[in-house]
Amino acid sequence: MGKSERDRILQLLKKEHIPFEHFVHAPVYTSEQAAAARNGKIHNGVKAMVLETDRGIVLALLAADLKLDLKKLAHLFQFKKLQLAKKEKVLEKTGCEPGSAPPFGFTQPMPTYIDESVFDHASAEFNIGLLTESVRLKTRDLRLILPQKLLRFAIRTNK
Repeated sequence: MGKSERDRILQLLKKEHIPFEHFVHAPVYTSEQAAAARNGKIHNGVKAMVLETDRGIVLALLAADLKLDLKKLAHLFQFKKLQLAKKEKVLEKTGCEPGSAPPFGFTQPMPTYIDESVFDHASAEFNIGLLTESVRLKTRDLRLILPQKLLRFAIRTNK
């Protein structure tokens, strides 16, 4: 589970000649654990959240140290229903365990909403379909892969 997503992402990065670091580490279940495993900063992490809406499954991307403001995102796109997808739905739609979904690379692409926080630093780090593997690349290179319409729907928490 998640290996085909990992392979697609690594293949795409190589095909596009995008330099990246590939990490193999112990399983990570939180953004804090992921940052520590990559010896990185939590804000550089890209949190990919699978959401269920009245119009189907969507992906929301934000910096890992921020919290998704569901009400704001629902308002921006006039979703009548917006909630975190249940584990079974995440597995079905992404082929990945919750917490390991990457920001791109799925067999069936889904609508993706990107918070500006993903690009407000020099590098980005994220799991690539497995809880045990991640990559780090420059955010300018990540912009080449991800859609360009950026929004503001994340909020800072007091951690």
